[in-house]
Amino acid sequence: MPIGQIPLSQLALIFIPVAAVIVIQCRWSLNYRDTLYGLARMVGQLLAVGYVLVFLFESDSPLVVSAVLFVMIAVSSWIALRPLASSSRGLYWRSLASITAGGLPVLILATQLVLDVDPWYAPEFLIPLAGMIFANAMNAVSIAAERYQAEIDNGRNPNEARHLGMQATMIPQVNSLMAVGLVSLPGMMTGQVLSGVSPLIAARYQILVMCMIFGASGIAAACFLRLWRHQTSR
Repeated sequence: MPIGQIPLSQLALIFIPVAAVIVIQCRWSLNYRDTLYGLARMVGQLLAVGYVLVFLFESDSPLVVSAVLFVMIAVSSWIALRPLASSSRGLYWRSLASITAGGLPVLILATQLVLDVDPWYAPEFLIPLAGMIFANAMNAVSIAAERYQAEIDNGRNPNEARHLGMQATMIPQVNSLMAVGLVSLPGMMTGQVLSGVSPLIAARYQILVMCMIFGASGIAAACFLRLWRHQTSR
């Protein structure tokens, strides 16, 4: 049957295994402070984003939704370059262009043609799907950038570095396609099933999500590597 709101007293029970891990970290003289900090940030950020999403869902404004999408793309483009020891402003613009080229068309295809969202800016659809798409495109660009830089530093020519960078980027993407349904039951499908949606309908939505993520990630990584290769081969 569909589940309802989780009482805070019951939600607190899930922190028991978390506390057990922290105790192990303490006893083994590991850095448990980062864990505590991470937990505090996780709880605070999720509660904050809950209030923000309530505001966005009630705003019914295309300008507000468009601004949120712009912030998502801008921030993800900056975070994607974090693994690099140093990055130029030009590299940021390449990251921005790549994530935009990989993510935005996929978002439009998914929301306007597959789901037929009406109005087009409906935040309850657009924001969660955009978050999935841009976050995964960001991770793909990040892996591609780190591997490409490492191969260039090791003396590879730009073509070889691009090939290896793309190959490394696609490993987790292909693994996810092969494991879904057998090894893992993805979060979106799990959430829908728990909320009472038929597993067959939930499976269709998860197929949509998997294809969105795979396509946006691959395109974003390929665009970034092509743009960076063009720069390094000059």
